[in-house]
Amino acid sequence: MIRIRAVVAADEPRWRELWDAYTRFYEREPVEAVTRHTWARILDPAAPVHAVVAEDPKQGVVGIANYLIHESTSMLTPVCYLQDLFVDPAARSGGVGRLLINALRAEVEANGWATLYWQTKEDNHRARALYDSYTPHSGFLRYVLRNETP
Repeated sequence: MIRIRAVVAADEPRWRELWDAYTRFYEREPVEAVTRHTWARILDPAAPVHAVVAEDPKQGVVGIANYLIHESTSMLTPVCYLQDLFVDPAARSGGVGRLLINALRAEVEANGWATLYWQTKEDNHRARALYDSYTPHSGFLRYVLRNETP
């Protein structure tokens, strides 16, 4: 029985494994400074960054969902952005991704937030099959301008 729960400090080693795999899935190499900073914000109760994990009683943590709560110019209440969702490949097709999304959906409802939203690559067909079971694709395209002189 998979249990979804808030991340705790003791989850860091496994969270890092899944985070690194997630980062590589999107064709980036993990950057230690970014990983440390992200983990610190997740554990900081004053930061808008949070995480839940999917825990299997036998295998331990098998999935992560990192999310942000933020204000919106088009809503009266905050919104929840599911930024990172990753399930260990050995645990896929068992409903772990759905459990993580459902847990966040329940959190949105319990807190009165306006929406839960996320994005994925167009060719991430496996994830899109799950996401499409919740709602049709929004039709929006994402554009990114990077600061090349940080």
